[in-house]
Amino acid sequence: MTEPTGVPAQRPRKVLTGIAPVTWEHSADRAALQTLRSVPGFDEVVKKVVGFLGERGIRLLFQANAVRVGSSQFPRLNALYTDVLTTMDWEPRPELFISQTPFVNAGAYGMERPFIVINSGALKLLDDDEMRALLGHEVGHVMSGHALYHTLLVLILNVSLGFLPFLAGIALLPIQLALLEWFRKSELSSDRAGLLASQDPSASLRMFLKMAGGGDMAEMDLNTFLVQAKEYEETGGALDRVFKILNTLGASHPFNTLRAAELQRWIEAGHYERVLGGEYTRRGPDAERRPIEPDIDEARDHYMKEAKAVVDDVVDTAKRAAQAFADALKKK
Repeated sequence: MTEPTGVPAQRPRKVLTGIAPVTWEHSADRAALQTLRSVPGFDEVVKKVVGFLGERGIRLLFQANAVRVGSSQFPRLNALYTDVLTTMDWEPRPELFISQTPFVNAGAYGMERPFIVINSGALKLLDDDEMRALLGHEVGHVMSGHALYHTLLVLILNVSLGFLPFLAGIALLPIQLALLEWFRKSELSSDRAGLLASQDPSASLRMFLKMAGGGDMAEMDLNTFLVQAKEYEETGGALDRVFKILNTLGASHPFNTLRAAELQRWIEAGHYERVLGGEYTRRGPDAERRPIEPDIDEARDHYMKEAKAVVDDVVDTAKRAAQAFADALKKK
């Protein structure tokens, strides 16, 4: 594949012709979305937000203070974006905007015509290869149909009810918590899309390192960061695991260490190489007919492993406490 004008030459990336989002979607993402849709009042919130703001209102709300990317504005980023869309074989082209925000983040918003906003902090922090992964991540959100629900989440979290009077009287906390849990899992899905768009595992993992530490790669080491991620997942007792769960309840994104570890597992399991080898679901009837039940079963296993780790730690702590108590009695 020929590099777009203004982008440094890199090894050719494979165009993933007709790739369907189910190829990279995490089972817990699809299961959490099903749960979200069943929360009482959720359908009413969707209808009221869409009905009150409409497509134009939502676009104006998020684009009021941003610059649209094109051939004459951020041309280098525009070329990278074209490259990503070509690799993912995706049309139509969602509009891309840059917002003057030092915090490194990005998002996909909208309804029928989703658009992407990249914070200016990301332009300063990420190199071209890492930016491909970030752009691919957001394109993955668009392809999976996440933009509307992400828009709802941002509105509920960041806009006062005085501005959204039509939501008064609806119990928003259960919807907010369900939206947050779904979005955290959707991030794991789109991390895989970012990898498939960049086709550079090192750059995709470096992106998490930079978002966690914010520093120059001359001052950081990716392998050490991945060891740290593994330690975070595997060490600690029952109380530590409880704190880990509580720490993420109000967060919209998983911790960068966990995202890196989760993506590395997907790579090590061989999924990434199989997709590059042409083993993936194409858009069309096969993708549309894919049943949700296998994903729910896999998601159940995912959540059960998390819960089992907590329970095992609690049991182990209790056993050690009982043994210590027995030993203390023997000494008397």
